[in-house]
Amino acid sequence: MAKKRSTSASGSNRMFRQPDKRSVESAYRIAKARFAELGVDTEKAVKQALAVPISVQCWQGDDVSGLEVKQGALDGGGIQATGNYPGAARNGDEIRQDFEQALRLLPGQWKFNLHAMYAETGGKPVDRDALQPRHFSCWMDWAKANKLGLDFNPTLFAHPNMRDGMSLSSDDKGIRQFWIDHCIACRKIGQAMARKLGKPCVTNVWLPDGRKDATADRWGPRQRLADSLDQIFKQKMGPNIDAVESKLFGIGVEEYTVGSNEFYLLYAQSRKVVPCFDMGHFHLTESVADKLSATLTFIDKLLLHVSRPVRWDSDHVPRLNDDLKALCDEAVRGNVVDRIYWALDFFDASINRVAAWTLGARALRKGLLRAMLEPHAAAVKAEYSFDGATKMALAELREELPFGAVWDYLCLKSDVPSGLAWMSEVKSYEKQVLAARS
Repeated sequence: MAKKRSTSASGSNRMFRQPDKRSVESAYRIAKARFAELGVDTEKAVKQALAVPISVQCWQGDDVSGLEVKQGALDGGGIQATGNYPGAARNGDEIRQDFEQALRLLPGQWKFNLHAMYAETGGKPVDRDALQPRHFSCWMDWAKANKLGLDFNPTLFAHPNMRDGMSLSSDDKGIRQFWIDHCIACRKIGQAMARKLGKPCVTNVWLPDGRKDATADRWGPRQRLADSLDQIFKQKMGPNIDAVESKLFGIGVEEYTVGSNEFYLLYAQSRKVVPCFDMGHFHLTESVADKLSATLTFIDKLLLHVSRPVRWDSDHVPRLNDDLKALCDEAVRGNVVDRIYWALDFFDASINRVAAWTLGARALRKGLLRAMLEPHAAAVKAEYSFDGATKMALAELREELPFGAVWDYLCLKSDVPSGLAWMSEVKSYEKQVLAARS
């Protein structure tokens, strides 16, 4: 008769307990020796993985609600967080407080990514074309105190001037001008953030423009979008870094998306701005990993939004799945980790939001570490020696290597919880802080 698994509280407590330091160090010594046999320096990999700045999105904290004083009827623009888990942040202070809790659980270098709709205007309506750096002074002061960089995004959705699903590509000149002015204002804000914090600020333009069905004119909107972007980027605003983000389709624009991958990739190359690849913005059979060697052969920098689609661009919390592993592998193999601006983009309102931040951010850092531990040189040698069997055997061996022991050591070295111990801190924070929010 099979032994019944214990479901006692003590068993649960053991599951969330921080692993013993000596056990972690002992397992790491064994892993270090095993990787060394394959020519991999684990100490170097840990150091490199910790040094990569990753930008974490603010909108996970409040389900993409924003902090604006609302004006008129809004068009959501294809943005929708699903779920009603209690404890969502209700203001900027609570978003910052929640992310500070997440930071205690995250090893390595981090940035914080803001949308224009998170301006703090003292309760007074300020339309998006009139936003100024002072409306983000609290964010900048907080980032400086926490040694964080900031990234920034114009908010081209959820606004009365999103008419008929069009913004920068609208056939209404007044509508286009409003959004052009908004994006220029956002570039100035990004520039102010970079100067104040002494760290690069990536200002990324994404818009949901498109048509739901039976599109009659595909040319006009793209010509107008190109002209609008040219006006937005006309003035140089270094050290701000400008990026443009493509999409396959969205809610309400299933038939035609103005800002397709081909459009933005060619626009970025011709105008010397940075293209952004969001992992959820492509067909599910496309590999974003495969796009790295194709694009970075011809362009200098790339912005990546790490997300996890489930059947479509659903912005699920990233996990260390095959897509994420492949993405990190290609970045490390091509020696382009430093040519990529790494960022996260997801919003899940069905689970604890601090846990979502922590899960997604740790998954990307894990993926980078795992890639840096690959015995890649041996596989390349086998490939060019026409030794496919050895190459395949190395790929299988990699799945057996003690990567988890090195990750636990990285967490120990960074003084953050490893294993499931971080969940214990999240649950405690939920009881002490989040439960009090109505």
